[in-house]
Order: sequence, then C-alpha cells, then structure tokens
Amino acid sequence: MEKELKEKEILPESSPKEEAGAAASIVEKIQQLGQTNVPQAPDSNIHVLSIIGQIEGHIQLPPQNKTTKYEHILPQLIAIEQNPKIEGLVILLNTVGGDVEAGLALSEMIASLSKPTVSIVLGGGHSIGVPIAVASDYSFIVPTATMTIHPIRLTGLVIGVPQTFEYLDKMQERVIQFVINHSNIKEEKFKDLMMDKGNLTRDIGTNVIGKDAVKYGLIDEVGGVKHAMAKVSELIQLQNEEEDQVIQ
Repeated sequence: MEKELKEKEILPESSPKEEAGAAASIVEKIQQLGQTNVPQAPDSNIHVLSIIGQIEGHIQLPPQNKTTKYEHILPQLIAIEQNPKIEGLVILLNTVGGDVEAGLALSEMIASLSKPTVSIVLGGGHSIGVPIAVASDYSFIVPTATMTIHPIRLTGLVIGVPQTFEYLDKMQERVIQFVINHSNIKEEKFKDLMMDKGNLTRDIGTNVIGKDAVKYGLIDEVGGVKHAMAKVSELIQLQNEEEDQVIQ
C-alpha cells in the first residue's frame, strides 16, 4: 500500500506567481490585439474574424477610440490562408470606417483568399467598411444594420494644389471600382448614393439600411449568424467537391 502511494504521480499546484503571469498575458493580449482567445468548437473548420470600431491605419488613434488595427489583421489573414485546418472564414463587421488605404488593404487581402469567405454587417459597415463587406465571396446584413456611402474626405492639413484633387479623385475611383467589381451594384447607382445631398444632414452621401443594401445589389442577402454559418459550410462543401473532381 505504501509503495503504491509513492508511485502515484502528484501534480504540482499552480503557484500564485504563475497565475499572476497568466493573467498578465491575457491583459497584454487584450491591449495589443483587442481580444482574447475565443472559445471554438473542438473540430471547427471555420474561423471567425471581427472588424469593429474604427479601422486604424498609419496614424495611431486616441486611446478612447475602439479600433481595429490593420497591421494585426493582415498576418491573421495570412495564417488563415496557410492553416490547413481552416476551410472557411466568417467576418463580423461593425465599423464606422477609418483609414482608406488600410481598409482597401484588408479588402484586397480578403478578396484574394483561396478559402470561402462570408461577411455579416452587424450594426454598421460604414465608409471604408463597405469595400470590406463586399470583399467576401458572399455577404449578409442584419435587418437593422446600416451602411453609409459617401465620398472620401481628408482630415488635417491639405495642400491646395491641383495634384491634391487629382490624388483624391484617383483614390475615390479605387474604392468605387473595388465595390462594383465585388458586388452586384451598378457603378451609376453607387455614385448616385455617394453624391446624394438629401439623405445625410450637413453631408453628402446615403445611409443604406439592411434590405435596401440588398435591393441595390450592394449586399447579397439579409441574414444573421445562422445564415452565414450555413452559407460558408455550403461554399466549403462546393469547393471540396470541385477539388475532388479535379483529382479524379
């Protein structure tokens, strides 16, 4: 009996120092990435990525702003592309917009993924959030969500020369072309919504609500989480079937 007790393995309890270190690690992750590890199904082949608040680009925003840092999202997208266990991606969007070049960079990255992608606009997908929403293979918007479509605007010092206007015009055209190439909205309709003077108080543009975004062809379908999960599973199955046919 005494021998059996000696042979039993005794696991050491976590020391207060180790527990404090683990807690500090979680706090650091929240500060750096704005999130902790989200619990997922043990064998889930679908990754969920959230883009919330203001999209932060080359200029750091004040600490009170809720932001999505694009330099954190880009490597995550690369990791998703390289991870063989991940077969599909669902993107949750609730953003007020932000840096144009950062938003376009995220949009191009999402559009160039080889794995099926589905986006859901929750709350809002405003400004540069519009290209990100349409960059996926299929897009949803909840009934109460809105999307603000307006021209590009600059904050801060602007050099008053013709080249500045030309630069803005070309940047605006990049956004327009991306949206019409990755959605079913017509270029003329998108520009009309962008330049409308009657919808936004003291500003140019249009605030598009759920079903109207679908009616204009900007978003594919009105729906929420269950619809998005079902759609991405369907796209994964179709892709797997196509790959099997190629192998055969």
